[in-house]
Amino acid sequence: MIAIIDYDAGNIKSVEKALEYLGQKAVVTRDSRTILSADKVILPGVGAFGEAMSKLREYGLDDTIREAVDKGRPFLGICLGLQLLFQSSEESEGVAGLDLLKGRIRKFPEDKGYKIPQIGWNSLNIKRDTVLFRGVPDQSYVYFVHSYYLEAEDEDIVAASCEYAAHVHAAVEKDNIFACQFHPEKSSGTGLKILSNFAEL
Repeated sequence: MIAIIDYDAGNIKSVEKALEYLGQKAVVTRDSRTILSADKVILPGVGAFGEAMSKLREYGLDDTIREAVDKGRPFLGICLGLQLLFQSSEESEGVAGLDLLKGRIRKFPEDKGYKIPQIGWNSLNIKRDTVLFRGVPDQSYVYFVHSYYLEAEDEDIVAASCEYAAHVHAAVEKDNIFACQFHPEKSSGTGLKILSNFAEL
């Protein structure tokens, strides 16, 4: 069973439907016991970094997430869910993230002629021998919606990157933690393959 964490951050239904399409049992929940008993956990989300961290703390889910990761559960962050795994964001100065991975969320520069937020398809530079992208060809296109991007402290954890007004760390993998800035559940067959790779861990 895959637990999808519900913390009022939207984009949950499409993740649930994509997993069900893949034949996976998915449960949308904010119950700690359910999350900790799940085989795998997904933290989706769209919205503001500070508000999302406030909700996670309000529901006690920040500690639940850390415990799930400590127990070795495969854990996937999607979009805002990726950003929350890191230390901080320029979107919400002074608000600490979950700090499970080292890095900072930066605002796209607005002086390069790109439309901000990035909304639409972009191709990925995929690192070889990654778990999430097994069987996914390099330069595959995925769907993004974001105004802030990850700058990971350790480039070794970066599984895929792309270019859009900046060098974007688009996906990361470290031990049992996986995360995508893009939306696999909205990325057609490529996204379904990525979700399938995670579900089959």
